[in-house]
Amino acid sequence: MNVKHLAAFAVVGLLSVAPASAKVQILRHDPGKGQLPAGQTVLVDDGSCPKGQIKEVKGGSDRSLRTGSNHSGSARTHRCIARP
Repeated sequence: MNVKHLAAFAVVGLLSVAPASAKVQILRHDPGKGQLPAGQTVLVDDGSCPKGQIKEVKGGSDRSLRTGSNHSGSARTHRCIARP
């Protein structure tokens, strides 16, 4: 494989990743309860992560509260990641 092919694959790879990262929102505060749908991801720049990192928040589900079942939903997750 020559350099032109490698460059073409790199460009295609970058273009396929760009739209996915463009959908991530950066907020100043955690979304309130019920404001972040299950599975949706936002970035929160509230100063709680070390320098050069930002908090990633993924929405959870409170299925057990809504349905009254014993099956628990998934909890909202928080973690510090490198800034995009």
